[in-house]
Amino acid sequence: MFIDDVTITVRAGNGGNGCLAFRREKYVPRGGPSGGDGGRGGDVILVANPHYNTLLHFRYNPEHKAERGRHGEGSNRKGRDGASIEVPTPVGTTVYDSETGEMLHDFTQAGDRFTAAKGGRGGRGNARFATSTHQAPTEHEAGFPGEERRLHLKLKLLADVGLVGFPNAGKSTLIASISAARPKIADYPFTTLEPNLGVVSADGDRSFVVADIPGLIEGAHLGHGLGVQFLRHIERTRVLAHLVDVSEASGRDPVHDFEVVMEELRSFSEDLAAKPMIVAATKIDAAQDPERIASLRKLARRRKLPFFKISAVTGEGVPALKRALAEAVLDQPEIASIEPAQT
Repeated sequence: MFIDDVTITVRAGNGGNGCLAFRREKYVPRGGPSGGDGGRGGDVILVANPHYNTLLHFRYNPEHKAERGRHGEGSNRKGRDGASIEVPTPVGTTVYDSETGEMLHDFTQAGDRFTAAKGGRGGRGNARFATSTHQAPTEHEAGFPGEERRLHLKLKLLADVGLVGFPNAGKSTLIASISAARPKIADYPFTTLEPNLGVVSADGDRSFVVADIPGLIEGAHLGHGLGVQFLRHIERTRVLAHLVDVSEASGRDPVHDFEVVMEELRSFSEDLAAKPMIVAATKIDAAQDPERIASLRKLARRRKLPFFKISAVTGEGVPALKRALAEAVLDQPEIASIEPAQT
């Protein structure tokens, strides 16, 4: 199950109470206040872990609580600090405050750490309040409460290339042919129900990551089809590969398909629609009318976009497309996260 949007609660540990105590020992002529301080509460720390690629573990464990600090004791003994907890979080997760909507942190690399809730300070024991004029203080402090927050986590997969297009445009077949990814492939729409990632080996020792998302249809930004909830997973990509089915079996006009998908990208984010793009005419092995390919080629030329015609089934044109994607990735800097258009 692919989960990419969850709300969790994090509670840091409370600080331990300071102790009220006086030293009274046999053969010790001068006693005095000896209450120790309370220990500090533990923190809740989110840590980017590359072994997690979904937020599913948060769905079944939405509350994370650190240990509280121990209370201070007599003989000036300080309470033990509470243990902090580290919560593994997928790389690519963005953390928001659930109440204000403020973005708190963005995990972009493995090992990145974010203290989501800080533990409370321990209270002071009465020994801390002793002065030359106040030698038998009875004042002592209770421990301070730890932070408690509700956090909204959104996962945005980290990939170099994003595949977009209509359902059954051949995105899953392409990613299966150029990488070790094995998405579900069938001859009906919306075969892909969740994003898929594949690592593609290019010439030499170069490689790049491709993300395949469920297909878009007209009105996706209004909730039609699977909507645009998966488009956030290609926000960080450097290049988009726009796959258009040019076979007669689709029953649609390739140019119209291209325009529809571009409009849905713009409805989600202008920045996403403006990303560098490569156009690929797919399923050319089943295309009987060359005019369908020619019309899409003219559109790509008019928009000054690289154009390739491929068949992921026979392999025709796939190596050239793979090389072009690798070169486009190298030419583009890493893209920071972008926010979708407000509706």
